[in-house]
Amino acid sequence: MFDLVISTISQGLLWAIMALGVFLTFRVLDIADLSVEGTFPLGAAVAATLIANDHSILLAMVMATVAGCFGGIVTAFLTTKLKIPALLSGILTMIGLYSVNLMVMGKANVPLLRNETIFTLTESTFGVSQSIATLIVGLVACVVVGLVMYWFFGTVLGTAIRATGCNPQMARAQGVNTDLMVVLGLLISNGLVAFSGALVAQSNGFADVGMGTGTIVIGLASVIIGEVLFGTRSFKNWLISVILGSIVYRIVIAFVLEMGMPPNDLKLFTAILVAVALSLPLIKSKFAFMKQRRY
Repeated sequence: MFDLVISTISQGLLWAIMALGVFLTFRVLDIADLSVEGTFPLGAAVAATLIANDHSILLAMVMATVAGCFGGIVTAFLTTKLKIPALLSGILTMIGLYSVNLMVMGKANVPLLRNETIFTLTESTFGVSQSIATLIVGLVACVVVGLVMYWFFGTVLGTAIRATGCNPQMARAQGVNTDLMVVLGLLISNGLVAFSGALVAQSNGFADVGMGTGTIVIGLASVIIGEVLFGTRSFKNWLISVILGSIVYRIVIAFVLEMGMPPNDLKLFTAILVAVALSLPLIKSKFAFMKQRRY
């Protein structure tokens, strides 16, 4: 039972970095970006291919993140320069990246079971089990990414990105290049998603071309659950809520699997969970209105 809890929290931390990327587009930029379903497996594909070909883990992680950033730039170019709606731009990028991921890997699946990964390196360095090594890596990654995001979005440039998502007309009136801010936001978001994909691929021991399916729903579930349970009092609190939301989501998934739910029904369960979470503010307002009328 203890190993199950540790492994669930560890997976939640690894996926939390992806959720932070989704949070950046969905909440900060106010853009529905579906390209994450292509950049997540892109990061996994690049990292797994480099590691399988005996390149360093650090190089694999950096190149995976850079590849994700380029995916975000493509979506941003379609949105800002070609004036294609952001939703359609993300879909086009996602579809195109499926073929790119196959070209990167050369096949549909790249195994990593016989290669050294960041998790096996942590195991041998600290002499810990696989689940504890995953927990250490996930915790360090989340803390570093969270601190960097908190610092960056407090700078002038980060504030300009937040202003662009909040009120683009006002941001332009203040001299902000909103198109550039959208490019930077999508670049950072998809870089984080690809970085998460690289970590998840090493944790799972393989990269698969189909591992990005449903990524956007998982990210949205983490964001919404975190907001509902832990609040959004400040930007720092918001970042922490997203990370905790990812962990709670993984705990819920582990619980329903332990209760006997077929794994094939997980996508349906996640979709229902997100729909319920998104409708909670409306449900709360309805109850508050009915309570006021009663008294």
